[in-house]
Amino acid sequence: MSSWDDASGPDFGSADQPGPPPLTMEERAGVLDDLAELEVFRTLLEPTGIKGIVVDCPDCDEEHHVDWALMQANLRQLLEEGQTGRHEPPFDPDPDDYVSWDYASGYADGIAAMAEREEPGGEGGGGRHARDD
Repeated sequence: MSSWDDASGPDFGSADQPGPPPLTMEERAGVLDDLAELEVFRTLLEPTGIKGIVVDCPDCDEEHHVDWALMQANLRQLLEEGQTGRHEPPFDPDPDDYVSWDYASGYADGIAAMAEREEPGGEGGGGRHARDD
């Protein structure tokens, strides 16, 4: 996840101060990629009981547990406003209910590789990462 790392978002000061600069085209593309990947992760992992993504916060040096809908809302807000707002973390989350972005990506890649092998003529295609489009 290249463009967004903090579940609570950066603090840009009071409303009287100017906000962050708009996202570059490259940053926007990264957020759009993240939104697409997040939807795949949610589709694959939510039925298994996974509630969302765990994100390491560099500001407080703690993990933040962010459910699927809030993560999607944060990414959309980042896309539209160039920043995310602060949100309350879930009360007493069970860490077993959340996975890292890297875990979710690896899980999706594994499912894709298995599906590829099961398709007629799908042998020997080799694995590829979700972002290798």
